[in-house]
Amino acid sequence: MVRGDVHAISLARGRGRVQHGGRFAVIVQADDLLSLSTVLVCPTSQSTPAASFHPEITVDGGTTRAMCEMVGAVDARVLGEHVDHLALDELRAVDDALALVLDLS
Repeated sequence: MVRGDVHAISLARGRGRVQHGGRFAVIVQADDLLSLSTVLVCPTSQSTPAASFHPEITVDGGTTRAMCEMVGAVDARVLGEHVDHLALDELRAVDDALALVLDLS
């Protein structure tokens, strides 16, 4: 597993508008920290509206959006099958969206 990998994931139902169910998740955690038991991911959605913090990415031949405002830690054991890896320009778009969401600029 490396940063930019995309895995299938099933997120448990939470409260409110938190994403749940089967979808893809983009690994956004630094490679040097991937040995931890938790991993930072951005879930994806095909129905989320276009926004500066929802970069469009291609996963397994289809278009979806990374929901960077929903970045969160998951137990590494819940990650399912590795399905893709982001192209460099897609990973940069995710980085830009995370910088916006987390006010890192």
